[in-house]
Amino acid sequence: MSLSTEVSNGHGQRGLILDFAGVLTASPVPVHRAWCVSEGLAPGAWRSTLNDHPEGRRLYTALEIGEMGQAEWNEGTAALLGKHVDPVNLMGRAWAEVPVARQMVALARAARAAGHRLALLSNSFGLDPFNPYEHVGIWDLFDVHVVSELVGLAKPDPEIYRVTLDLIGVPAERCVFVDDHAVNLPPAAELGITTVHATDEDTAVAELEALLGVTAAFAT
Repeated sequence: MSLSTEVSNGHGQRGLILDFAGVLTASPVPVHRAWCVSEGLAPGAWRSTLNDHPEGRRLYTALEIGEMGQAEWNEGTAALLGKHVDPVNLMGRAWAEVPVARQMVALARAARAAGHRLALLSNSFGLDPFNPYEHVGIWDLFDVHVVSELVGLAKPDPEIYRVTLDLIGVPAERCVFVDDHAVNLPPAAELGITTVHATDEDTAVAELEALLGVTAAFAT
């Protein structure tokens, strides 16, 4: 029996679970730094406000799990960044130029074409007015969407991985999870999921090709 026949029959089928930012997109850091400069801010202002400022961290955590909408987050975070920063579509403006990870998307398409099940597992940064998943055109790649804002849980909470497994319908030991943040991998591994730390797109894609038996072909 060929591999394609086995997968179509459910034998050999794998579950591919992909993070969004930094996996299905290129690293956002250079774009965010350039955006900050264009707004008259220090290059690292975006990351320091979201990650290190106590109120900025509180706002972002609330956004991730759906306790706050993106529009409200825009207002609060713009004020922290600077009085001159326009809050209108703040998230969308900062993220608009972050490019899609073309090889990883091609890998995902090849995996789905081969009969594997795909799940998006993403800590949200809001869906409205700016939907980052639709912006780069990857939403329809997936059989399952687990976005922290929609489920009220965020990585690395172990429960969000259990939710994903329930929805994808593939046993943990036949699933692969890819994330660019190492802290998000151990809870998945503890459930029996194979994990891939995406620090470089080429390397991660090559590892997934070997695991899934597919080839990521994309137009140059």
